[in-house]
Amino acid sequence: MITELDFPAELINANGKIIKCYDNNSSNIDKATVQSFGEEWKKFNKFADEEISKIGDTYFDIVTDEMLGKDKFAIDFGCGSGRWTKYLHDKVSMVAAVDPGNAIYSAAGLLENTDNVQLYKTSIDNLPFPNNYFDFGFSLGVLHHIPDTQKAMRDCIQKIKPGGYFLVYLYYNLDNRGLIFKVLFRISDLFRRVISKFSGNTKRFVCDMLAILLYMPFVLLSRLLRMLGVKKGYRSKIPLHVYEDASFFIIRNDALDRFGTPLEQRFSKKEIVDMMQKVGLDQIVVSQKMPYWHAVGKKISLL
Repeated sequence: MITELDFPAELINANGKIIKCYDNNSSNIDKATVQSFGEEWKKFNKFADEEISKIGDTYFDIVTDEMLGKDKFAIDFGCGSGRWTKYLHDKVSMVAAVDPGNAIYSAAGLLENTDNVQLYKTSIDNLPFPNNYFDFGFSLGVLHHIPDTQKAMRDCIQKIKPGGYFLVYLYYNLDNRGLIFKVLFRISDLFRRVISKFSGNTKRFVCDMLAILLYMPFVLLSRLLRMLGVKKGYRSKIPLHVYEDASFFIIRNDALDRFGTPLEQRFSKKEIVDMMQKVGLDQIVVSQKMPYWHAVGKKISLL
């Protein structure tokens, strides 16, 4: 079992999983974004094991066998729907899945048959675990939605033991893209700033329409070029090429994720490496594959 320093304020049984809820008085949190993700994962809460495995492989491509193992304790900082906890749970001894919002209830449904996962409803700066405790930590697509990303990363690393590893995915600032790609992104980001303020049902409807009218033309073009024998290096220059093999369910989910989230920040590869080094990580490896950028590092000392 995972060690906790404090008793939870409340225990909730959801889908046969016990959720340990702690007082969530964080100053480093955007409540509108947390609420938005709670609504998102309530809508998109069913993921096939095959799809979890396929997408998970893209994030964990730089994670080696040395970093994991049946004797290791892991923690998912900002588990959301619980997809990546489910991806990892059979590769380690125990996983603590943490989320500050109602997304944790969706995770309870997805993880109902995972005996070695414990669920916690709390924020990253109010974690009930000892410092220097976990062997492996990961935060995929989360810390860029927190006001002070650097502080949030430090709070994560405090819970990793020296010699342990931390895997992170942060949105890139298009530092490896050309001018046209950046202009298209800036236009799309203006839409995000407006759409993210819509009410839940309206926002979800608009994002579904964007999945059809914006995402699918690029996805279908990429798929057509693949059928015609065009090499992946050329296809990868097409916006949204990463969805070439994705189901429409995933595309709808990611459209809501992209355009429905109130707060997001973006970083260059150098900025991400600098942040990781500042919190005591070394031997940092940044994947050169999408999604950009995800990186893993080894904790070298006590914080």
